[in-house]
Formats: sequence, structure tokens, C-alpha cells
Amino acid sequence: MVITLKRIYKVKLDELGGILKNKARLVARGYHQEDGIDFEDSFAMVTRLEAIRIFLAYAAHKNIVAYQIDMKTAFLNGNLREKVYVSQPDGFVDQDNPNHVYNLKKA
Repeated sequence: MVITLKRIYKVKLDELGGILKNKARLVARGYHQEDGIDFEDSFAMVTRLEAIRIFLAYAAHKNIVAYQIDMKTAFLNGNLREKVYVSQPDGFVDQDNPNHVYNLKKA
């Protein structure tokens, strides 16, 4: 499976409309994949609010210190189980090897 890439540009402005910085990122267009052909299933575990409340109540009862962390990038750094390839982005194609693809190692 080969996924195409897209460049995203964003200009951050200050409160007066002046340019603070230009941001650019490269994203994989996974929405072009087809169920049953490119992937079998997808799953994202979400904790129910009741479970969090029970855990915090138990921690308070036992005088356990609970810490909060942000797991925003948990899926971004996960290893892939199957081989996934991405195409060369437009404007950055290797002229000597225009048909080569990159092996994606992290999600």
C-alpha cells in the first residue's frame, strides 16, 4: 500500500495581523485508503468517564498521588505492524529515482 503525502502551510499572525512565523508540515493522506483493501480494522481506545472517576475516588481514599499527563502524541509515535509506504511529496521528487517510495516506520 502506498499513501500519498500533502504539504500543509500555515502562517501564524500576531494580534495586529503581523507575521509571527511560517509553519509547514508534511501529512499522509490516509483517508484515501479503502476498508478491506488497505486496512482490516481500526480501533482507538477511549476511557469512560465513570472509570476515571472511580480511579480518582480510589486514589483519594488510599491517599495515592495521581499525576495527569497529556497523551496527544501517543498514536503518532507508535510502531506499525504492517508495511506502509508513502510516495515522494510533490516538489521533492528525487530526479534520479522518481518512482521510489519511502517505508513508513512510525504511525
